[in-house]
Amino acid sequence: MIDFNKNNLDKASSPYLQQHKHNPIHWQDWSKEVLDYAKKNNKILFVSVGYATCHWCHKMAGEAFENKEIADYLNKHFVAIKVDREQRPDIDHYLMGFITSTLGSGGWPLNVFLTANLRPFSPKTYVPVQPKPGMAGFLDVLKQVKEFYEKNKDKIQEFVLKQPFFEEIEEEKIWPMISESYSPPNAGFGSGPQFPHHNTLLFLMHYYKKNDKIKSMITNILDTMATRGLHDHLQGGFFRYCVDSNWTIPHFEKMIYDQAMVLWMYSLGYKLFKKEGYKIIIEKLISCLEQTYEENGLFYSAHDADTNHEEGKTYLWTKAELQKALTKEEFDKFTKLYEITEEGNFEGENHLVKEKFEFLPEIENKLLQIRKKRKQPFTDKKIVTSWNALVGIGLLMAGKKDKALTLFNNLLKKHYKNKKLIHSSLGNILQEGEFLEDYGAVLLLATHLYEEKLIKKGIIKELYQKIQTFKKEQWIENKTDDFESIPASTFDHPTPSSVSLAEMAVFRTQKIFGEKITREDYKPPLHFDFYNLMVFLKSRSTPTA
Repeated sequence: MIDFNKNNLDKASSPYLQQHKHNPIHWQDWSKEVLDYAKKNNKILFVSVGYATCHWCHKMAGEAFENKEIADYLNKHFVAIKVDREQRPDIDHYLMGFITSTLGSGGWPLNVFLTANLRPFSPKTYVPVQPKPGMAGFLDVLKQVKEFYEKNKDKIQEFVLKQPFFEEIEEEKIWPMISESYSPPNAGFGSGPQFPHHNTLLFLMHYYKKNDKIKSMITNILDTMATRGLHDHLQGGFFRYCVDSNWTIPHFEKMIYDQAMVLWMYSLGYKLFKKEGYKIIIEKLISCLEQTYEENGLFYSAHDADTNHEEGKTYLWTKAELQKALTKEEFDKFTKLYEITEEGNFEGENHLVKEKFEFLPEIENKLLQIRKKRKQPFTDKKIVTSWNALVGIGLLMAGKKDKALTLFNNLLKKHYKNKKLIHSSLGNILQEGEFLEDYGAVLLLATHLYEEKLIKKGIIKELYQKIQTFKKEQWIENKTDDFESIPASTFDHPTPSSVSLAEMAVFRTQKIFGEKITREDYKPPLHFDFYNLMVFLKSRSTPTA
């Protein structure tokens, strides 16, 4: 029996929810009991979605969610629910679909007001405590929402999430469309913040065909990612994205899924182009994974962007700090490779950015040992099944067969219960509900392990039978008892979507069992590149129907 007159997140299995357990808001974890309570009492739902390493989630938590006046109003008139987007990709996908269809864009924190029968009607992202130009204060937002609901509650329509429709693309148009969107001077796509386009590069590396223009794009992006601000040059990991077009200043959070995809990319890049620098990137990244993410053979979700509420603080250096840490000879060598200035490149300090794709292993390790003595960012120790499976694929691509097999076996041991895949765990607490992304990723890893003669067909057959239960008229995202089944995600960024993982895994399984392979059509690049990789591989495969 839940006491709805207090904050109950101290019982949550999510580090993100635990971060909010001391808020004066009476937060609840999403559950059928909470939804039934809201319906019985005709309460508006305030659902706030985020994740443990999200900078703007922390900012709103420390401002609006700590405000006593806001909390009192929210507690009186609403049922407040916190959702970890990494635990509940179905709820996040549904609400993100609502906010993007309503506002044209979205982000986290993702805050949505819903009727008691789960009809969303007012979407927000970050909201300040006090009004700012173009932004109402959060208390005013709450009052406006309450007034709107009281006047319009019988008119609020159901929001139905639909799979977006896109026209078919002919194969010969894929590369020109990617090339047209590419900017060689900044080795990226578009003029704004730069995200690593993992899936685009994976597609191009398979499509490559000794085309010099494609090779130039691939190596330019890989070299830039390795050289500039996206890369943690001292420890080897990669940040989530850069906030500028020149890959200088990152958003400092480190996600395990990015490490998995980067490992996959550079491993394939090394096989194709034999650049020794890529081999060093791979080795340092695996070392980083094992030192900072791994425990009991599985990998944590993420490291925070902030340290002591300051973004990137662990990773920044003043010029004076570097001079003190290094000998004069070392400092001279270091500043010939790294862009170091008195004024710095981020709030008066230097985020380390190289001028050339080279390495100074002894000096870099010396600085890393000093950095390790600093206060470190918070670690989200949640284990996510799909992301661990992607790490396993990355390890295989890097030639680490034993590590990949051990990871697979550990994942099955902890997260495969009664022939059901658990989506996530925290310590010994296992999450309920099943998700397509997990079956797609684990089955895909299993097919690669079988290809390497590391496992037998039995587990592949089990997972193959199970994944097909997610396919009705279309792929569904979830099987849970507290939220309706919704269409599965299709957007391949930053990881392959649930649909793309499932389609690729099913295709490879059909090859293993000698089943007929049907042709698929290409979709627009940059949004569906892992799906297009599956289409490309199918088109080169036999037998066909």
